[in-house]
Amino acid sequence: MKRKVALIGAGIAALGCAVSLKEQGIDFIIFEKGRLPGGKIVTEKFDNLLVEGGPDSYLPEKYWSVELIKKVGLEGEMLCTNDEYKGTYIYSRGRLHPLPEGVMLMVPTMITPLVKSTLLSWPGKIRMGLELFVPPKKDLSDESLAQFVTRRLGRECLELIAEPLVAGIHTSNPDNMSVLATFPRFAEMERKYGSLIRGILRARKQGNRNFVTSQKMTYFMSLREGMYELVRAAVKFIGEERVKTETTVVSVNKREGGYEVVCLDGTVYKCDAVVIATPSFVTAELIRGMDEELAEQLSQIKWSSSATVSLAFRKKEMEGTLRGFGFIVPRREGRKINACTYSSIKWSNRAPEDVLLLRCFVGGGHHEELVFCDDGELLEVVLAELREIIGFKATPFFSRIYRWERGMPKYTVGHLERISAVEERLKLYPGLYFIGSSYRGIGIGDCVRSGFVAAEEIRKAFLP
Repeated sequence: MKRKVALIGAGIAALGCAVSLKEQGIDFIIFEKGRLPGGKIVTEKFDNLLVEGGPDSYLPEKYWSVELIKKVGLEGEMLCTNDEYKGTYIYSRGRLHPLPEGVMLMVPTMITPLVKSTLLSWPGKIRMGLELFVPPKKDLSDESLAQFVTRRLGRECLELIAEPLVAGIHTSNPDNMSVLATFPRFAEMERKYGSLIRGILRARKQGNRNFVTSQKMTYFMSLREGMYELVRAAVKFIGEERVKTETTVVSVNKREGGYEVVCLDGTVYKCDAVVIATPSFVTAELIRGMDEELAEQLSQIKWSSSATVSLAFRKKEMEGTLRGFGFIVPRREGRKINACTYSSIKWSNRAPEDVLLLRCFVGGGHHEELVFCDDGELLEVVLAELREIIGFKATPFFSRIYRWERGMPKYTVGHLERISAVEERLKLYPGLYFIGSSYRGIGIGDCVRSGFVAAEEIRKAFLP
């Protein structure tokens, strides 16, 4: 008898898993409660505007994204950033300052740009440079990102660079973010090289040898027709008939020789393995009847809410020139937006030449209450922030708001220990897998990797 797999949720982790299962000839079906697959990957077209509601890019360094793109035939559609406009600005003390060239996330790798920077004070610059001489942490225990950055690079680096940069990625507060869960590479560099600066410089020399592609690569990459192109291609690859949308699963139960997936309409699907790719708080309820302890472990993972606000302006109605790809805002500035990306400058094929399309980020690490304002109120807050930060006086002719309630997991201190406990408990249930952003990585690449790993474990179990 042919063995079957059920996947619950149709985000990019599940689609990555499904693509791998299809390659291996393993039968499966995907249940998705929404109208469309893709999870938080949402791309919409409005006339000549291409708007991203969720992630607008992937990191090719997390090479699993590129592997999936190649598997579904999109290698030729990969899109580089317009690096002739490259640059990140940080709002501080009433003006925008360029992030010093050579700063990789929060780690300086070039002396002259750091010395010339208007963002940092002289004591702050010197403290960052002294990172080379800070002794490494002696034990392997977890600590908050704030503790880690302050210890290695100083408080000013934390508040002006690290916090706003990581807030845009993790929508969380560095005061309780786990450094081992969110930036394990930095913790490893400290252990291996005794310094983040030495570690980054060594990594840049080695490059990324995990994948080979003929395509040019930039630090961030997207797809020509938006990130949802990856969802469409993956669904086409695996077969649309395998994706059951508008189908809500209410529970997963253990049965002799496998599992039962129970749907809201009463349908029961019997399978040999189940891959659950829903957020941890949803997964907890799906398996609660089967294992209350495991459900409680999953419930310990906290989540934050955020929103993106896309706006389009006629360039002829604007004053001044925008520099870089956008700006980020440190929490200590007391502003109500976290960041802004100039989407049509950063990416080609996003808007006509006479239009500026940008995207602002709200909520997450701070002012999360704004996510739940009505559209008019939230729009006015964002426009007021843009007027004060970059002097925008023009009125947008287009706006689109996307809210992500409990959309991002918080990897707080001790996260990896909690996940290890979940994984240990899962050993009681062979054939049951949890994948996605809740566990060991929030980005597209990490989610795809989790799907690939689950598919490989299923292959080993089904086809020894």
